[in-house]
Amino acid sequence: MRTNLARRRFLAWAAAGSVSAGVIGLLSSAIGAETHRPNILFILADDLGWGDLSCYGNRQFRTPCLDRFAAEGTLFTQFYQGGSVCSPSRCSLLTGRWPAEFRIHGHYATTQQNTSRDMSQFLDPSAAILPRLLRDSGYVTAHVGKWHLGQPPGSGTSLEPYGFQQAKWIDACGDLAGEAIDLWEVKERPRASRVLVDAAIETIESIREGPFYLQLWLNDPHGPLAPSLEQMKPFRRGEPPGFTTPFSVYAATVAEMDAQVGRLLARLDDLGLRKTTLVIFSSDNGPEDIEIGDATWSGVGSAGPLRGRKRSLYEGGVRVPFIVRWPGVTPAGAVNAQTVVCGVDLLPTICELAAAPIPETAKATLRGQSVASAFRGQKEFRRSQPLFWEWRFEVFNHRWNRSPMLAIRDGNWKLLLNPDRSRIELYDITLDPSEELNLAQTEPETVNRLASKALAWRKTLPLGLIENSAGKNGYAWPKSNP
Repeated sequence: MRTNLARRRFLAWAAAGSVSAGVIGLLSSAIGAETHRPNILFILADDLGWGDLSCYGNRQFRTPCLDRFAAEGTLFTQFYQGGSVCSPSRCSLLTGRWPAEFRIHGHYATTQQNTSRDMSQFLDPSAAILPRLLRDSGYVTAHVGKWHLGQPPGSGTSLEPYGFQQAKWIDACGDLAGEAIDLWEVKERPRASRVLVDAAIETIESIREGPFYLQLWLNDPHGPLAPSLEQMKPFRRGEPPGFTTPFSVYAATVAEMDAQVGRLLARLDDLGLRKTTLVIFSSDNGPEDIEIGDATWSGVGSAGPLRGRKRSLYEGGVRVPFIVRWPGVTPAGAVNAQTVVCGVDLLPTICELAAAPIPETAKATLRGQSVASAFRGQKEFRRSQPLFWEWRFEVFNHRWNRSPMLAIRDGNWKLLLNPDRSRIELYDITLDPSEELNLAQTEPETVNRLASKALAWRKTLPLGLIENSAGKNGYAWPKSNP
């Protein structure tokens, strides 16, 4: 029934004249083989660091559900987001393009704040966007949870302009038993992941005939965090009654998120959808810093061995967990430490696996490339284009984490620099993922080659505000009186 429904949806769309007869025949055949049209469940955590899951090396606390999920699929160690904060990275995930092209330089805030930073007010819905491409090829599309990409005026509680047929708890605000609930409020934080997973389960149960694309974008473990005393109990380390620690707050939140994701995956199994569903788990950027106001009592997430945190263009700011499970297609229990994957790759990859055509006009603007072969277990994948990042604002925390404004990853090399060619840093990321040994002085040809690419790329981006502190890592050293 599920395959027949998918075939009917696709052929009805194709008959409307959207694709050629040759493509119709090819994709109609693909739909007949169910593994070519999987359900897709994309789970995105918020501010979860590369080293926060025990399957990525965390020894401070365990994440058994996601560890089991990783053991059932493939864990990637070199996955990068297209930005170092939420709105830019989410833009890249849905469009396959660099966020600065849409004037999304930082996180969306108030209209006035966006304007003051020379940013747009919402993601341009006229762009080629993943859920719309999937919807147009016969998928049922749904969103649950944090969005943080703005909305065109008049769209209300709908994300239809972006191709979603259903949307719940947009930006973690919704309704329970007739009461308006904001899951960002401190009093609601203990149940934030549970409420969103409940909504995701309800959605899957209603669209299970598929094929469906559901993105569950959680707001944990983004601050402010406030787990219950019961949730924190396993993580207390002898602190006196009435006291808590950033560790117990953060660990309890991640553990609760892990348990709720496990509950969602178990329900997927109960519904008989395990074998027909591609599940992706990741995070939008590196861990938040304890210097930030809403994380002053919780900002101890881990980037593992990586340098940098959220906002930084060092590895810890943009390199995050990425786990894929598709039984029978994605190798189980595998660790892919070779393939460099980026958020801009998600759109072309999912469209290939879902047999969803990408218009030629959209192909010309894509910055990512399909890594479907890596999902299938091939580790010899090589990128044909570099990855780029830009950060125009301040980076917080220790000066060791305060990166230059620009970064490029090309092959094994990563170069960071400011537009004026100050602070040039070159690392062989495969040998030095912690970015400790700057090779700029000994590899001048590589520096010049990558700097030319990065600076040429920057010239293609919209002009806009650059904070005075951007790209700097100074310190207010004590000085003698004049």
